[in-house]
Amino acid sequence: MNQFSTIREIQECLAIMAGEGRSIGFVPTMGALHQGHISLLMRSRMENDITVCSIFVNPTQFNNPADLKKYPRSLTQDAKLLMECGCDILFAPDVPEIYPEGESHEVDVDFGILDKVMEGKFRPGHFRGVAMVVNRLFTIVNPTRAYFGKKDFQQLAVILHMVNALKLPVKIIACETVREADGLAMSSRNMRLTIAERNLAPVIYQVLLKMRERSGKIPVRELKEWAIKKIHEHPGLRVEYLEICDKASLFPMGNWFQRKRSMALIAVFLGDIRLIDNIELFL
Repeated sequence: MNQFSTIREIQECLAIMAGEGRSIGFVPTMGALHQGHISLLMRSRMENDITVCSIFVNPTQFNNPADLKKYPRSLTQDAKLLMECGCDILFAPDVPEIYPEGESHEVDVDFGILDKVMEGKFRPGHFRGVAMVVNRLFTIVNPTRAYFGKKDFQQLAVILHMVNALKLPVKIIACETVREADGLAMSSRNMRLTIAERNLAPVIYQVLLKMRERSGKIPVRELKEWAIKKIHEHPGLRVEYLEICDKASLFPMGNWFQRKRSMALIAVFLGDIRLIDNIELFL
């Protein structure tokens, strides 16, 4: 596996490969890799000639400086894991490399409500930062396909909208959420949970599954109220938001008229750790 930290180095390498007609799969990450990331990597390896993984903790998507400071960093371990999994290229730049002083990398795209509801409401500016870094990385790597997990469903919607709006020459591949045996969605934040918190965390997905069972049988508002109440029965869990929305537009749904398009998206604090998850309500 080749590892690069500068744009010049990785572009020189990729230019040779692209010149040979090889397809490039790209998995952008912020490190602290887990099996969810590895599943994206393996999918990329199956569908492309070359797989690139980036590790970059993007400061522009953190509206809370404390979260940025606490975010786990384990580049040496991550690089070893990527090598073992057959990754071809690791791109691990520092902040000045991605955001040179004096240059602006703002993305001129109108996201409508996509970046303003749910995560966007409670983390203002977050998705602007995500769009900025993803667009920047796409420009650097110029991938054929890029792979994102559905756990960050709103992020996926924002990226798809950006790619379409800017007519970027990359195909976005949405991959299913990878879960622990007890249902907890894999996340880099999980490693910050205490043993007691980790044992409690699966309640989030358990309630989402019960929401699916009740969907269409009771009004949307009642279902949301019921689910929040069920989660709050467990001390230590606090719902920041729970929304039932259209999975394409992310507009909140007030009834089951378009039930096949409905998703539940949730953010829950477990202690001071914030976890997100989602579920399609009608399969």
